Amino acid sequence: MKLIAEKRSSNDKYDVLRFVRNNGSATDALMPRQGILPHDLIHYVVESALPLRHGFLSQVALGADAQLLEQAGHGAGNPAAHQQAAQVEAIVEGLQTQLWCGSFNLDAFLAAANSACAARGHRPFDLSGIDVHATLYQRAQALHAQWQEIPFNHALSLDFSPRVV
Repeated sequence: MKLIAEKRSSNDKYDVLRFVRNNGSATDALMPRQGILPHDLIHYVVESALPLRHGFLSQVALGADAQLLEQAGHGAGNPAAHQQAAQVEAIVEGLQTQLWCGSFNLDAFLAAANSACAARGHRPFDLSGIDVHATLYQRAQALHAQWQEIPFNHALSLDFSPRVV
């Protein structure tokens, strides 16, 4: 699936992420400007790096409407998919807090991700054996730098393939 992150004019409060699936169908979502890498692009970092196949982007790649998925809750019909979707969202939120802080603290990241999972009633994803700093934080920082370089009224294109587990 192709992700096309469109940076709108300097006066806009939202940018747009367009999802163009391999079959040519498409959907999109608004990305609020927040000073750090947009939330949906953090999903790209997490879902392209970890062996999780039921995250937001994976579900969109399989045909879900991005806006409806955001409103309905990811993976609502399948308990295993629902758990993985909650785990992905928790990891994204934990990573987002680290980006807001401007530096990486593994204990704070894990506490935030684990707490976000617990609040959703799911066990956290096992990140042991994963270099979270390099695999997630540094990649998110690099993508943020790339996103910052995109001029207004231009787009950044990324390729996303759902993980095979």
